Amino acid sequence: MADNKRKWEDTAKRYRVYMRLEKHLAANTVESYMRDLEQFAHFILHRYDVEPRKVERTMVERFMDWLYEGKRQKSSQARALSGVKSFFNYLLLEEKIEVSPAELISAPKPSRTLPDTLSTAEIDLLINIIDGSTTKGLRDKAILEMLYSCGLRVSELCDLQIKDLFFGEGYIRVTGKGDKQRMVPVNSIARDRVQLYLESRNQNKHNKDILFLNNRGQKLTRVMIFTIIRQAAARAGIDKKISPHTLRHSFATHLLEGGADIRQVQELLGHENILTTEIYTHLDTTHLRNTVENHMHIPE
Repeated sequence: MADNKRKWEDTAKRYRVYMRLEKHLAANTVESYMRDLEQFAHFILHRYDVEPRKVERTMVERFMDWLYEGKRQKSSQARALSGVKSFFNYLLLEEKIEVSPAELISAPKPSRTLPDTLSTAEIDLLINIIDGSTTKGLRDKAILEMLYSCGLRVSELCDLQIKDLFFGEGYIRVTGKGDKQRMVPVNSIARDRVQLYLESRNQNKHNKDILFLNNRGQKLTRVMIFTIIRQAAARAGIDKKISPHTLRHSFATHLLEGGADIRQVQELLGHENILTTEIYTHLDTTHLRNTVENHMHIPE
């Protein structure tokens, strides 16, 4: 086993370099792939004791059975298979194998359980419950409006810099997963809230480049954003499980309910695969809202 284990470790090191330098994946994405590969390699070594290029389709199938028997969630099973397929595609590129043993294996279909969404009235309540008489309050109002009206991931919001604001043109520049950038329209409500915050902000803050700062002049963390939202929800009496993703999900849901094209929503959200966006099409469209007109403008 020692010789095959060394071959897995050596191949994994080269695979890590490939993902980071050739595919330009973000560090946390690379680590996620590596954890999945480590789990798969451990399974193969202990069950079959073969090196990477000797893995067969039945071995991958047994690995998927093992995940299922371990009561892993369907999303976890699908992610693990995606990682395995990515690894063997790398071996194909390196001409270490001729056929991927994972090529014809299908992932379990994920459950279509969607997170809670907020109505536009609830979003207005969530934002308006915050006291706007302080710099912190102005900041928190701007944060919630930007998360919703621009459909941002929490990490994208934390990383926003002042130089990413193109308010004159009506856009902001967002750096998403894999350091991919996209331009997202920003409405007048969000622009006004951000401007009020910037005018109130101490100009001597340490990190002047980052848009949203804590009271020590440092970039806000994901945990701090979660806390801001949950505290506002508690004060507003909104009895739903709310996170930054709730606002992003509400943004996408409202746009689609309002008649927006799914590919436009895909671009706004920064989804690489439209299948991810299509999850939002499983909606009850009985009660349409005028969200697109009131909160968002999608360019022709």
